[in-house]
Amino acid sequence: MLLAALRIIYRPMLRLPDWTSLDAAARQRWRETARERASVLNTALNTFVEIEPAQTRSAGALDGLPYAVKDMLQTPTHRPSGGLSGAGELGIVGHSDLLDRLDAAGADRIGFTNMTELAYEPSGFNASRGRVKNPWSLDHVPGGSSSGSAAAVASGAVTAAIGSDTGGSLRIPAHCCGITAWKPTYGAVSTRGAMPLAPSLDTIGLLARSAADLLTLTTILADLPVSHPIRRVVVLRDVLAQCAPDIAQVYSYLADVLSGLDMAIERKDAFPAIDAIDAYALTIMFAESARIHRARIDDPAVAPVLRRRLAKGLEVTDEMLAASIDARPRLIREFDEQVLAGADAAVLPVMAIPTPSAAECDPASDSFSPKTLYAMSRFTRFVNLLGFPAVALPGGFDRRGLPIAMQIVGRPGSDLALLDLVRHVQSKTDWHGRVPAGIADLVPRQETAS
Repeated sequence: MLLAALRIIYRPMLRLPDWTSLDAAARQRWRETARERASVLNTALNTFVEIEPAQTRSAGALDGLPYAVKDMLQTPTHRPSGGLSGAGELGIVGHSDLLDRLDAAGADRIGFTNMTELAYEPSGFNASRGRVKNPWSLDHVPGGSSSGSAAAVASGAVTAAIGSDTGGSLRIPAHCCGITAWKPTYGAVSTRGAMPLAPSLDTIGLLARSAADLLTLTTILADLPVSHPIRRVVVLRDVLAQCAPDIAQVYSYLADVLSGLDMAIERKDAFPAIDAIDAYALTIMFAESARIHRARIDDPAVAPVLRRRLAKGLEVTDEMLAASIDARPRLIREFDEQVLAGADAAVLPVMAIPTPSAAECDPASDSFSPKTLYAMSRFTRFVNLLGFPAVALPGGFDRRGLPIAMQIVGRPGSDLALLDLVRHVQSKTDWHGRVPAGIADLVPRQETAS
């Protein structure tokens, strides 16, 4: 099994370094060319809604780190589009202070990134603004809804990007684009000033190439508690049986890597528990999104598929919604007792299926498959209902050369421990550092290593 996985995982490629590994001269070169780089890559990938002009930045610990923001955060000077073609009410309350924190720490905001309409689609399809393209293969989806943020990071347009995750919207694009994502513990990062989708599930998190880069940013966005290291991990064997062969091989390989780091590995079944939790998560997502964005149901500027999805949420009664929210403490307790059972974290794939083609996720295409959209978030939505933190990390490639990611899901408040574990894994591997094949000719050769 290990040798088979290695044949898929290992592909000689150019690499881009982490920001944390760059010396002062390399950082300065990146800063000087950041907007030109973003503009060139945007032409190929449709990643940005807006590239901001350079501004005087504060001196700080982030040392000019180039970052981008999903176009759903509101500031005193920026009104987000929420992925729509025109301005309108998005249910945003107040202004986000997250960008102020990053700017005060010396980061350099390059611009605001494209996203799916209302952050409510897992592939990256957007009928209003056009789809973001996957830097690994322009004919495949980048994942959504934080599609532009992920493509910007994967292509090297920025070092890190802010995104949201209501049912997998950070982890799915991390899988498709071959980068690292942090979905925080529910409530750990402020959602004020962000467009809501389903407030009982919404989180604001980060995308970067590596956990090392994420760790430089997370404590600026949130006051995270220090928790004990991850020592005992559950591998979900019946989830493995649901996966495509390439993904199953990478899943088994990551379990071997963790075992080699002196992790205690247990194998358990969890699919019935995940399925039960997911039913509640979908009920909440349908109901809350419909109530917040009710006015969009009759808006002809919004894609018909999305309008039908919103309308479906109105079929969920207030009583059904309240019951689903009230079930959360019981579901957390049962997952803790039946699945984690004393373990610190669970490991499972982000997606059980290969990254789909763009045609499979385009409602106007003869190849469109609604089941594919459902399958993309099948193993991510339940984590949002539990409110647990998760870190997605690239672990190899499929036979087409597209990335595959796993997610490590921890207990509430274990965000830093999860990121530190992934940082340790990535210090011994370079899956997260590969230059995507679809844009390799646009990356300056002097910035890469073979």
